[in-house]
Amino acid sequence: MKKKNLFLALLLLISFTGVTGKTISNAQIQEQKIASLLKKMTLEEKVGMLHANSKFYVDGVKRLGIPGLALSDGPHGVRAEMNLHDWNYAGWTNDSATCFPPGTALAASWNRALAYQRGIVLGEEARFRKKDVLLGPGVNIIRTPLCGRNFEYLSEDPFLVAEMAVPYIQALQSKDVSASVKHFLANNQEDHRTSIDVSVSERALHEIYLPAFKAAVMQGGSHTVMVAYNKFRGDWCSENEYLDREILRNELGFKGILMTDWGATHSTVKAALAGLDLEMGTEKKDYNDWYFAQPLINAVKEGKVPVAVVDEKVANILRVMLETKMLDEKSREKGKINTPEHQKAAYQSAAEAAVLLRNENHLLPIDFSRLKSVAIIGDNATRKHCSGGLSSEIKTIYEVTPLEAMQKKFGSKLKINFAQGYEKQSVFHDGNNSGQSNSDKVDWKLIDEAVKTAAASDVAILFCGLNHDFDTESFDRQNMKLPYGQETLIREVAKVNPRTVVVIIAGSPVELAGIANRVPALLWTWYGGMEAGNAAVDLLSGTVNPSGKLPFTLPVSLEQSPAHALGNFPGREGKVNYEEDILVGYRWFDTKKITPQYPFGFGLSYTTFELSATTADQKVYHTKDLIRIKFNLKNSGSIYGAEVVQLYVSHPGSAVLRPTKELKGFEKSFLQSGETKTVEISLRVSDLAYYNEAAKGWKLEPGEYLLQLATSSADMLQTIKIVVE
Repeated sequence: MKKKNLFLALLLLISFTGVTGKTISNAQIQEQKIASLLKKMTLEEKVGMLHANSKFYVDGVKRLGIPGLALSDGPHGVRAEMNLHDWNYAGWTNDSATCFPPGTALAASWNRALAYQRGIVLGEEARFRKKDVLLGPGVNIIRTPLCGRNFEYLSEDPFLVAEMAVPYIQALQSKDVSASVKHFLANNQEDHRTSIDVSVSERALHEIYLPAFKAAVMQGGSHTVMVAYNKFRGDWCSENEYLDREILRNELGFKGILMTDWGATHSTVKAALAGLDLEMGTEKKDYNDWYFAQPLINAVKEGKVPVAVVDEKVANILRVMLETKMLDEKSREKGKINTPEHQKAAYQSAAEAAVLLRNENHLLPIDFSRLKSVAIIGDNATRKHCSGGLSSEIKTIYEVTPLEAMQKKFGSKLKINFAQGYEKQSVFHDGNNSGQSNSDKVDWKLIDEAVKTAAASDVAILFCGLNHDFDTESFDRQNMKLPYGQETLIREVAKVNPRTVVVIIAGSPVELAGIANRVPALLWTWYGGMEAGNAAVDLLSGTVNPSGKLPFTLPVSLEQSPAHALGNFPGREGKVNYEEDILVGYRWFDTKKITPQYPFGFGLSYTTFELSATTADQKVYHTKDLIRIKFNLKNSGSIYGAEVVQLYVSHPGSAVLRPTKELKGFEKSFLQSGETKTVEISLRVSDLAYYNEAAKGWKLEPGEYLLQLATSSADMLQTIKIVVE
């Protein structure tokens, strides 16, 4: 018996080592499996795997045990089930899902652990719904305050985007669901998105617009990448050989599925040769007429596309299937949905995202036990937002509004006086600019009612901001102003009640210059997902201490923003030039010495913090070194809270234009009152390099660098000088 077991073990060892005696890796076994399947497939079967057979599904090869792909929208929640062949919902009763706050809110938490937690929840829920690919995260840079899709994206800063996207992707894919990082590349506006041709320098490409995709692929291991609608330097992103072959495949080493956004394919031969793998959403009634259907078969037979190119595409798809155990369904994650743990994660994400912008005379937090009455004012106090935004729409089992949360938590203890304040005047219709131009009327009847309500209450809390008529796929906003006469409403309420709090619910920058100094307290809570109301009320009452920081610069006016200051939005004659180059967001404001309304990285707390004993582990560094910065952070206030210490780097002696400072690290620390922690932030010396266009690579300049610890891009606390040799 022992000899038989030994013989079987030797056979098993040989099967994994081959005749050379060298161990065969899992990757090699995987490639052998792929090669074996490819040999058994007909050309028609291969091509059938390269285009959708309905809105969100792709064929497999049943006779070989290859399943089809099931995809779903879902950057911050798994979208409800759609009909197979149109954009209407299927009407299922079991497709509700957890709704998280969207991308800008995630970035505002500056908490990598929350990003990982979100990925876990989305992965579990996607698997429960039998989905294989979840279409997110969106990692495009917030170049302009007006982009309708800003709320889905994360930040104006590539480092912050990358740091939040990587754990999200890693966690999601640990649940056997593929991420689809999007939109590759330079999809920074929705107006003319299907036709605009983007021009950007090589340096800005590598320093600003590419880093998050690079991190998503090389660190996060994203299984799929979704190309953008727009053109890049004359070629559609879906058939752009420079982006798709030279950068994505060769430079970044991407071996997964390169897929289109819905309707972003424009050719057969050019797209096939450039590296596109999967065509989704082309608006042709007969799926066989799609670019990667019968036309691709014809192109192969005519010798325009080699069979090897088709094999490469199918191999990429099979590789992703093997990575997510799609060919071994029994061993795959089964998933779960709408659990108490998932809802708790959604709440925590909303609570940590909130940014306290102003708190004069410590009006916040409010001790509601000492009040007799409170005025709750504004359409956003009762409006639900999870079901808006088009591709990011989420069907939830519940969504708590601020008014509902206030009534439930404090309704039995004090009088809650509600006033509408303003009315949603815009009407969203996909395809008609969402009615934004008819949204600035001041309704004095509603304002007078709100003023009367505020005057009769101890505290007035206004829930203002935007909704998904403005923050949405397909359309850009027309301006940065608060719609529906909200600025007038806020001013009038503040006149009669000096204890006025404004809560902004929005996913992208709005103009606050007209109200910021007229009210004592400003709290930005984003679209808070299904737990929005609970989180907002807990933040106002002090149950939760705000710890969020702005993931973008909040300008005084639109004209301060670089794309608009230079007149390069939304472009002219089908083209847009990123003339601001590397000076995006705070890089522009700092370098040009422009003071915004609120700087990037800004956010207050109900407690205070002190930073001391800052040190670097060396004074002189070399190319391959790691820089370690240590400091002590103390909660010098009276309550538990969190601070995000940010590390910015400057190189004043650079021979080329460098931003005044660039974010290169951050750490969020939670401390009890009086507690002190030693915190370390590290970065590689190579991260101090800039992209040299002439050399077509990164160049590290020797000399003196400034490492600055800060609480925003405008609030430097400690500076350390180092030398790079």
